[in-house]
Amino acid sequence: MDEFFIYLRLGFDHITDPGGYDHILFVIALCTVYTLQQWRQVLVLVTAFTIGHSITLALATLQLIDYSTALIELLIPVTILITAITNLFYQEPRSRLQSTTPSPNRYWRYGLALVFGLIHGMGFSNYLRSLLGREVSIVQPLLAFNIGLELGQLLIVTLVLAIAFVVLDILRRSRLRWVLVVSGIVAGMAISLILNNELVAGK
Repeated sequence: MDEFFIYLRLGFDHITDPGGYDHILFVIALCTVYTLQQWRQVLVLVTAFTIGHSITLALATLQLIDYSTALIELLIPVTILITAITNLFYQEPRSRLQSTTPSPNRYWRYGLALVFGLIHGMGFSNYLRSLLGREVSIVQPLLAFNIGLELGQLLIVTLVLAIAFVVLDILRRSRLRWVLVVSGIVAGMAISLILNNELVAGK
């Protein structure tokens, strides 16, 4: 049981680590267009991302799939950039009722989160495999690590929605401006990660 909580903590620390902020940026980009009142939509979105990264995290950790680590490290910021760019085309709801009702033409965001989750799962597995070493059974560490990731992810989502609530509902700032500013910052940081990737920089 002690080992379970060790890996759970490692998973939590990994996704919330400011030093490895690429996954944090992606979760921020996913949630930026939503408000606290839309938490159900955010839950579906995060669940799609969770399903995606859980699949490839398990497959890659169990060494059932093989891939280029350098390529995955490049694709992760690419997913962040694409998500942030889609946010720039966000259209502010005309009413509060409309803002809490999922728009049929936005269901593609759930599919996008699922697909991008597959890529992030391979990124998570790089770290987990380095921790496992010569572990005889990796099922329990894999489960604990994944749960830790989810707890960290939920913390990030909660913080983003809480900040959005303060900015939009208390300070009464423009929702469109909030989306554009946050997405623009995230996109800029993603571009920096892409340019510094070893495949792009030729290191």
